[in-house]
Amino acid sequence: MDSSILSKAYQQPAANILADVCALAAKMDNVIDLSVGDPNFTTPAPIIDAAFAKAKAGMTHYTAAEGLPELRQAICDFYQDKYQLHFAPQQVLITVGAEHALFVALAALLDPGDEVIIPEPCFSPYIEQVKLAGGTPVIVDGKPEEGFKINAQEIAKKVTPQTKAIIINTPNNPSGNVMTAEEAQALAKLAVEKDLLILSDEIYSDYVMPGQTFTPIAKFAPDNTVIISGMSKSFAMTGWRIGYLVGPDWLVTAANDVNDAVTFSAPTLSQVGALYGMQHHDELVAPIVQAFQERLDYLQKELPQIDWLSVSPVQGSIYVFADIRKTGLGSVEFADQLLKKAGILVVPGLAFGKCGEGFVRIAATQPLAALKEAVAKMKQLTW
Repeated sequence: MDSSILSKAYQQPAANILADVCALAAKMDNVIDLSVGDPNFTTPAPIIDAAFAKAKAGMTHYTAAEGLPELRQAICDFYQDKYQLHFAPQQVLITVGAEHALFVALAALLDPGDEVIIPEPCFSPYIEQVKLAGGTPVIVDGKPEEGFKINAQEIAKKVTPQTKAIIINTPNNPSGNVMTAEEAQALAKLAVEKDLLILSDEIYSDYVMPGQTFTPIAKFAPDNTVIISGMSKSFAMTGWRIGYLVGPDWLVTAANDVNDAVTFSAPTLSQVGALYGMQHHDELVAPIVQAFQERLDYLQKELPQIDWLSVSPVQGSIYVFADIRKTGLGSVEFADQLLKKAGILVVPGLAFGKCGEGFVRIAATQPLAALKEAVAKMKQLTW
């Protein structure tokens, strides 16, 4: 028996640049890893303590498939308090991370031939998840000269009778763009008029730079929006694998049916930690957000001093999407040379779509001292 028994899609899979970089990062020592979007902070101690206490007390069994009722209510309370959005607990499904939330939503939504519009640059698993769910991804290329902003008019050009949904991500990974309220309203109007769902990945919603505002698109199209989010970034809980989706109750019910066939429920102790985090959101998130703002401020100040780099203002997220076109190198070749010459690992922009070519994503997920070391090394390079 050999690999010919595999699904044809996985006998000769397309290159996955992002996955390859992540795998490389896990194996390498003595490099400055500015590739993976994993905050270097340990999960706040009160979250760990809350989960540990429940484990010691014997809370080591399944929860309800939809998640802990208290956690679902806490998520509703959060959106009510912060954004004045009213959701009922039956509109919330707890998942094994935000990626899982997106996949079960897509699997519940799509039939073969259904189309999902995805603006690029984007987190590459979006495209694969649409395919795995039986749908067809339809790409909208972002424009570097516009800061890769999500443009409702360009998206409208791609809508066909087969279109069911649009996947957006704001604040955006990798570009750092944050949709304005006006841009969100325009996209919401399109979704309502065309009877489409917007699957809104809001995992970086806490990470907005001073002077910027994150506006949930659900404010303008609550019946057409599915919020995808989780605790990985805001609470430095990447290893806990805990996320959620919020949307119309009929979709949440169907997504939970999919989930029953995949994981049944999210890890109980991760849900306990998430509950504590949501109940103490502002006090726990603020120091992490502040640290990332300081790091991004530093990178935006220092990187433009390198004559072969250009950096657009970062509006949000935890990344800088740096323009390396002056080097004359493609993003994959540049990232390879940067690793060999300076021991710095970044993600080629091509990993986020063809329109990301000529850029690299620099993650501010290392301490400021490591970022300063990386910048110093880059300043010594010529191409």
